[in-house]
Amino acid sequence: MRVLIKTSKWAIWARRLGSLALPLVVIPVFMHRQGLVESPVFLVLAAFAAAIAGLSVLCAMVALVRLWHTGDQGWGRALLGLLLGLICLAPFCWYGYLAWRYPPVTDMATVERGDLPLVFEPDTIAMPPPRLIAPDEQAEQFPNVTTRTYPLDVIQLFALVDRQVRDNGWDVRLRSEPLDYGQTGRINARILTLPGWREEAVLRVEPVAGGTKVDMRSASINAPHDFGSNGNRISDFLVALDAGVTTFMRDNPNINEPVPVEDEPSPEVQTGDGAGTEGD
Repeated sequence: MRVLIKTSKWAIWARRLGSLALPLVVIPVFMHRQGLVESPVFLVLAAFAAAIAGLSVLCAMVALVRLWHTGDQGWGRALLGLLLGLICLAPFCWYGYLAWRYPPVTDMATVERGDLPLVFEPDTIAMPPPRLIAPDEQAEQFPNVTTRTYPLDVIQLFALVDRQVRDNGWDVRLRSEPLDYGQTGRINARILTLPGWREEAVLRVEPVAGGTKVDMRSASINAPHDFGSNGNRISDFLVALDAGVTTFMRDNPNINEPVPVEDEPSPEVQTGDGAGTEGD
């Protein structure tokens, strides 16, 4: 007599849901990055993908327990569904940790935000108001988000800032270069995060007594939470700029010293009849 061993339906559904969750996670991210879906739609799609991935893990866990007791087939399907579900849930767990780690903020700056205006607001539909935190909390969370002052002139410092922005691969949308030592330089650049959120960085290079100061603002255009990206972006940029200025001044120790003026030769002293010639 032939004994038929059935395949666990829980294992079958675990694999099906896991296989469905993977494209549901990847495709909306691609579409969001390309601007094919708006951010509210992306959030709904992401929540749906997380739910499917969670169901895949749940079905896989139930299947593994039942397979252990019944001896049915489906271990491979259950394990595959569990693996796919965990892979799809990993980014949600990571961003959940970031949401717990950082305060719910979408706009960070070293100075008042009115001094560093954004330029991308007009091309954003229904942009929500920025979420801010108190200065004390900002100083505690991001101690390096402060105005920097360097003993360089504005033209020298702007060149360093501009090079660092381009090295970071940011999309520069507005660039106002100072043409003399009394002007202020400004750069506005757009950054696209991995999930497709648009963010903007604003940099101002301004001459002050004894050198030049740099202020920076970073703001999320269409995200409900920046997950610490804006504060970390400013902090990382300014710390890297500190190192860049230090290296520049080390390699150019006389960069700010005045150029010595050579003494002009004194005119020849004429004697006698003013002709300066030998006697008769």
